[in-house]
Amino acid sequence: MITGSNTGKSDMNADKGIKPDSTELEKAISHIIVEIIEYVPNSVVIKTIIKKSTGNISIMSFDSGEGLTEKTTPFDTFAQIIEGKACIVIDKVSHLLESGQGIIIPAHSPNFIKPNGRFKMILTIIKSGYE
Repeated sequence: MITGSNTGKSDMNADKGIKPDSTELEKAISHIIVEIIEYVPNSVVIKTIIKKSTGNISIMSFDSGEGLTEKTTPFDTFAQIIEGKACIVIDKVSHLLESGQGIIIPAHSPNFIKPNGRFKMILTIIKSGYE
């Protein structure tokens, strides 16, 4: 699960570079999702769309050269690229996704995001309780 904690940068420096925003989006109002988050130089920015005990949806922006270090989670995660391109590595297999494409990262599979220019993506995690 990717959260707003400092879980990584492309340079493996876990102390800087991730800027979380834990406030949810306002409900019952339409949003242009790609515009609710901006790029910040040398950073990964995370904004919570909705967060519940059963799962969450977050939007993330990655500046050029930024990525996330390897992690493994107990839940399936759906990643959808909404702007730019991203290289997502799952079980040592690299997947280049472009705007509009998505991939399911299986539970318990080591994965990370390699830097590949600026991009934005949505992550959806559903905590089924059966993993």
